[in-house]
Amino acid sequence: MPFIPHTAEEESAMLSEIGVDSIEDLFDEIPSGLRASALDDVPSGVSEMEMLRLLGERAAADRPGICFLGAGCYDHHIPSAVWDLTARGEFMTAYTPYQAEASQGTLQLIYEYQTMMTRLTGMDVSNASVYDGASGLAEAVLMAVRAHRKAKSKVVLLPESVHPNYRQATQSIVRNQGVETATIPITEDGRVDRRALEQHEDAVALVVQQPNFFGLLEDVDDLTDWASERGILLVALVNPLTLAVLNPPGDWGTAGADICCGDGQPFGIPMSSGGPSFGFLCCRSAFVRQMPGRIIGRTLDLDGRTGFTLTLQAREQHIRRGKATSNICTNQGLLVTAATIHMSLLGSDGIRAAALSSAARTRELVQALTAIDGVQEKFSGPYFHERVLTLPQRADDVVDRLLDRGFLGGLALGPHYPGTDRCLLVCATEKRTSEEIERFALALKECLTS
Repeated sequence: MPFIPHTAEEESAMLSEIGVDSIEDLFDEIPSGLRASALDDVPSGVSEMEMLRLLGERAAADRPGICFLGAGCYDHHIPSAVWDLTARGEFMTAYTPYQAEASQGTLQLIYEYQTMMTRLTGMDVSNASVYDGASGLAEAVLMAVRAHRKAKSKVVLLPESVHPNYRQATQSIVRNQGVETATIPITEDGRVDRRALEQHEDAVALVVQQPNFFGLLEDVDDLTDWASERGILLVALVNPLTLAVLNPPGDWGTAGADICCGDGQPFGIPMSSGGPSFGFLCCRSAFVRQMPGRIIGRTLDLDGRTGFTLTLQAREQHIRRGKATSNICTNQGLLVTAATIHMSLLGSDGIRAAALSSAARTRELVQALTAIDGVQEKFSGPYFHERVLTLPQRADDVVDRLLDRGFLGGLALGPHYPGTDRCLLVCATEKRTSEEIERFALALKECLTS
């Protein structure tokens, strides 16, 4: 590489000193199937002017529309103060807090974030976040396996009612670490098939999403007790906004969930065409040593003044490579900042109001859409702010036509679940108005009759 200021002679001397013949030998641990070939298809560089024009064109093509899309990323109201404060230089430019004495502001913010998350989830401890909800679930699964060494197997139960992208990401991350995942089917009502669980009573952990991917409320108390009675750890995957009105994972069943994870995007994070976001990870105190990332603590200095410190950090992660607990050494810290400010501004009453309003708007939406001929609810039973509808036509075609009319009309389930080509997952948040819902229903009717 011409930009590295080493001569051929210097490179040869260094390679000789460490006992290898070539630079390529330094990467012999990487399997050939994972090695990237030459980047032959990368085009030549462009000027700043050309780059800005190209990005502007692409941004203009990303038509936002009025959003009735959910499936893990939600169009919630974000008070302007959230990002006005988050964008301040002391937050925007702060680096990872290796030096506690020079990072008191960052550490205090993370401490407050962790306190809020433990209160929200009913768990004992929280880390300083992970990259997103999917990686959070993968880390939770690996945590469960490490914490449950006495388990007869390394099988983790992943119901079909768990977000399909989360399942795929988790399987991709854990499959090379000796962890097996077993898919648990759902019943006709869209929830975990309780009877299918009986075939896996020697599993390490059971993942339960609440609300599940279809927006439905699972019987989390029964599932948690089933797992606890068999010595199976319960991993709760939750939408944090719902915890303002639903029982927190720490109160599920008799003993509560063991590990809790999810995506923090509902708290002050824009949809941004799908990311970035951040994931949260909480657990019982018994498993704190298995938690990836960092835990911030509050203490007093010699003069009795409040100070903050890295109480726990997986130090081995920085130096032990493949033997490390996790590859999570940092996190989406700026987004955690936004979420902390968002939760502080809304408070418990504001978060509860946003949750209840979202649920109410979704019921208004479902009522308006099912009044259209041929549109029906696929599942019965309680739900939060997402609902699966069955259409008289292919859902992916309808979504395209709705986009042409200025609506992000939901998620077509066909690519994710066989036999659901006519199923559409819709969502409403507190931002949706009755007028927007009425317009959306009219647009859907036009799409189905045109």
